[in-house]
Amino acid sequence: MNRYVDKFISYLEIEKNYSEHTLLNYRLDLEEFFAFHQDPALDHIDYLALRKYLAHLRTKELKPRSLARKLSSLRSFFKFLMRENHMKENPALLLQTPKLDKKLPKFLSEGEMVQLIESPPADKLSGKRDRAIFETLYSTGMRVSELVGLNVEDLDAIGNIVKVRGKGKKERLLPIGNQALQAIQEYLEQRQSSTTALFLNKQGGRLTTRSILNITQKYLQAASLANHVSPHVLRHSFATHLLNRGADLRCVQELLGHVNLSTTQIYTHVTTERLKSVYDKAHPRA
Repeated sequence: MNRYVDKFISYLEIEKNYSEHTLLNYRLDLEEFFAFHQDPALDHIDYLALRKYLAHLRTKELKPRSLARKLSSLRSFFKFLMRENHMKENPALLLQTPKLDKKLPKFLSEGEMVQLIESPPADKLSGKRDRAIFETLYSTGMRVSELVGLNVEDLDAIGNIVKVRGKGKKERLLPIGNQALQAIQEYLEQRQSSTTALFLNKQGGRLTTRSILNITQKYLQAASLANHVSPHVLRHSFATHLLNRGADLRCVQELLGHVNLSTTQIYTHVTTERLKSVYDKAHPRA
């Protein structure tokens, strides 16, 4: 069975350009299924076998989103096997995905955003780096995974452009503001390192997504904004503030690197909720 999984993962990597993180999750999901099924014969996998596995997953009290991802992994795998003529029927065809509630993304107000950005001490190298990180995330709306992958040469200070490598290894160019560029320049001047990576840890290596999470939590707590615990809140704030100030939804979609407009539309719900809140407070007969 491992050879089918390997072929499937290679297909996702080469033809679909899936990220390493996604490939790892797909492999783990499939390994978990076959560890439960304990029968290597493909023709012994049917809809009933998948239903039993689904019942097993429900006993683990997984979040609906995690359950949906595991089912998506199986669907994609069996669809691939059908395409390669390794199976005659797709056992996952009738599997029902649990309904997912659309959670409104948390975001900081413009004032809170300034408070967070100005939290790191400007007289220390680590503080300059952290300010540059927050400025970059808020100025561009890029993902944390895209931020940690940035190299110095990805910045075009003259054109106010930064090149990022997003999901599926797709590259895109993003505008970056002068304040972010200035913060980066001040950090680079003090760090005095010729290392390719843009943001470095104390040991001189590239920062990781976990490091960015820890840095963000540290300053959110220091600024008494601890209820917003994810660095993704800067991306949410970026999108929400743009839409609040009249930006076009499709432009925001391009900036965020969303393939589908429906993914970006969640932010319109946020702005609508804000408008309703303002209306309820301001209208005399609301």
